[in-house]
Amino acid sequence: MDTLFIPVILGTVRQGRLSEPVANFILEQVQQQADVETELIDIRALSLPMDDAGPQAKIPALSETMLRADGYIIVVPEYNHTYPGLLKHMLDLNRDEYLHKSVGLCTVSAGPFGGIRAGEALLPTLKAFGLGTIVPDLNFGNVKTLVDEAFGKLTEDAQTAYKRRFGRFMAELLWLTQTLKYGRENFAQGS
Repeated sequence: MDTLFIPVILGTVRQGRLSEPVANFILEQVQQQADVETELIDIRALSLPMDDAGPQAKIPALSETMLRADGYIIVVPEYNHTYPGLLKHMLDLNRDEYLHKSVGLCTVSAGPFGGIRAGEALLPTLKAFGLGTIVPDLNFGNVKTLVDEAFGKLTEDAQTAYKRRFGRFMAELLWLTQTLKYGRENFAQGS
């Protein structure tokens, strides 16, 4: 297997975001995978253009990263039953870069449902970009009980529980990523 590049996208800019410890946990888990490279793309660290959108507003370094990626993991909090607008804006800056690549969703919520509505709301956008989503999501519900805010990371109990769940999530993501990469490299895409 060739080395795969699967960046982790943290999809919120809010202060005090509890999805940041979740993203860091996911990043650490991906870094432990054999033959996988990763990096954190924190939309807070991007200079997102606010006066334009779409391909004409691309951020060259971000576009290069998105093009190089074989798949993605998006850590997305649920805000008012959906996902953050700035995540949509960031995703909209690229389009062709995503075609026939995989994506896994890690949703985060202060409530008991783990942000599943954010994930459901994001699915039509991902489909429009030509991304293939995996079936298992990782849902981090009641996130305040999962994060040790003094240390800014998941509690030991949460890490233990989510490492098991991450294994299934990552196995599915790797399978789809490898399959789609093989397809992109060996079959002509229809127009």
